[in-house]
Amino acid sequence: YASLPRTKRGMPIVLGGDPKGKNVLYTNGNSVIIRSVENPSEADVYTQHAVATTVAKYSPSGFYIASGDVSGKVRIWDTTQKEHILKNEFRPLSGAIKDIAWTSDNQRMCVVGEGREKFGAVFNAETGASVGEIMGHSQSINSCDFRPQRPFRLVTASEDSSLAFFEGPPFKFQKTMNDHSKFVNVVRYAPNGEVFISGGSDGKAFVFDGKTGDKQSELGSPAHKGGIYALSFSADSARLLTVSGDKSAKVWDLSSMSLIQEIVMGKTVEDMLVGCLWQGNQFLTVSLSGFISYFDASNSSAPTRVTKGHNKPITAMSIADDCQSIVTGSSDGLVCRWNGTTGENDVIQGKGHSNQVQDMSISGDLVVTCGMDDMVMQASLSSMQYSQGVKMPSQPRGIAAASGGLVLVACQKEVVVMRGAHITSTQPISYEAQCVAIHPGLTQVAVGGSDQKVRIYELSSDALREGQELQQTGALTSLQYSPDGAYLAAADSNRKIVLYELPSYTAKINSEWGYHTAKVNHLAWTPDSQHLGSGSLDTQLVIWWPQSKTKYTVVKAAHPMSQVTRVGWLSDNMLVSSGQDSCLKLWAVTHTQ
Repeated sequence: YASLPRTKRGMPIVLGGDPKGKNVLYTNGNSVIIRSVENPSEADVYTQHAVATTVAKYSPSGFYIASGDVSGKVRIWDTTQKEHILKNEFRPLSGAIKDIAWTSDNQRMCVVGEGREKFGAVFNAETGASVGEIMGHSQSINSCDFRPQRPFRLVTASEDSSLAFFEGPPFKFQKTMNDHSKFVNVVRYAPNGEVFISGGSDGKAFVFDGKTGDKQSELGSPAHKGGIYALSFSADSARLLTVSGDKSAKVWDLSSMSLIQEIVMGKTVEDMLVGCLWQGNQFLTVSLSGFISYFDASNSSAPTRVTKGHNKPITAMSIADDCQSIVTGSSDGLVCRWNGTTGENDVIQGKGHSNQVQDMSISGDLVVTCGMDDMVMQASLSSMQYSQGVKMPSQPRGIAAASGGLVLVACQKEVVVMRGAHITSTQPISYEAQCVAIHPGLTQVAVGGSDQKVRIYELSSDALREGQELQQTGALTSLQYSPDGAYLAAADSNRKIVLYELPSYTAKINSEWGYHTAKVNHLAWTPDSQHLGSGSLDTQLVIWWPQSKTKYTVVKAAHPMSQVTRVGWLSDNMLVSSGQDSCLKLWAVTHTQ
């Protein structure tokens, strides 16, 4: 289940679409996401960029995708094979690439963005040889597009408030157009090549002749009350979609240059619209939250679907007791519930965390989360609403919930016992607690510290009494009791996992598992207690068999270029992993004896 587009206030998001109208392209972190328009749960992720990606566009043939990144590099890769074989790699700019355009014959490309010597380049897609010079701008270029028909034309839009017009190939500068008073964020040619339209931070949209570059008219007066961040034409060139920071999307009739419809998306800052794409009979808008709204172009009064999720790293995850729902939290405080079968999701509503979600746990209908804002929040799975929050005496790092409303919170300076939203007892500690687990029998609690020790507490009448200590080789990162109560698994920052047998908490003979190559972030038991899954900073998943030190399965690069942040099991044979890449992945696991 793919991440949403990574957004930034005041910055446009460029969406790419395949020529057949079936897929949408966008970027997040080091990844390029190819997502089905009809079924957004179907996605493919390209992860071969070494640095953050910025934009991706299909070639007109649909056989290749060109993707750019913050280093100025462009990779051209195959779309027809699962391996996405690299065709070419060029570095035309010295700074971040902001937009990419192809000529309709698939032979030439233009890339624009930031740089020291130049802000754009136009070159042969096969050889990388220059086929013109991009000039006429004094600041970075935000957008570019080719006229789809011959004679070819090229137009660029810049932060210096101007457009530049080129004829070619080879493409030569002809003139600048200085109609905008602020940044020009986007420029696009109509599919029939008769006009191109620009949109700027001044809220204005101007229409120009596609062959000569002469200004013809202006849409609205102005088109939007806020900056225009993106625009997209219908396939027949008859209509235009514009989206703006004023939180509205507008559909225009281009024969009369009149407004057909205005769609207001909301009232909050997160509802500002920063990207759009017209694909077939649908058009899509992207808000600052990263949410993608889908509209039927023939009846666009309300979205037919809104794809929600995360566009920031997933930092917490828990599986509901029914093993059907996955709940995730991210570094921006968002908490989302997913259907493990269909990928459908929704966001928990109400006042939640204002900062990163550190950990979460589920018991029955209750979801409890703790965050860097020092709050423990409680929400209902059935109502998808936050009910209440409790401020902790120090920053919470880990949380565990059990039946009867019992909640244990591992904080920086104490371990807190709660019932519902009430703190029933507080255990001061001399170490920094990092993680916590409750034994299924509700009589013992394990707390992992940054001092490389696991402490076992006896739990009685909602109060804790200190018991034995277990020594590990690194700061504790995750503790999990097996569902049958027979084992405690403990992971640490020294890439080790130790399995303790209960009730004595004796480390199993040769039980130290060290097959990860970096810090282990999280552990999870299968419901039948027969296997243990782990995810690590090393991007790998490992599935362990508690009866054997040497029997294990490694999934390398489970989240390529991204650490695995959390793991969980929907069943004994279905593993879920989350990553810093903001994606969720489901793995079918076959256990052999």
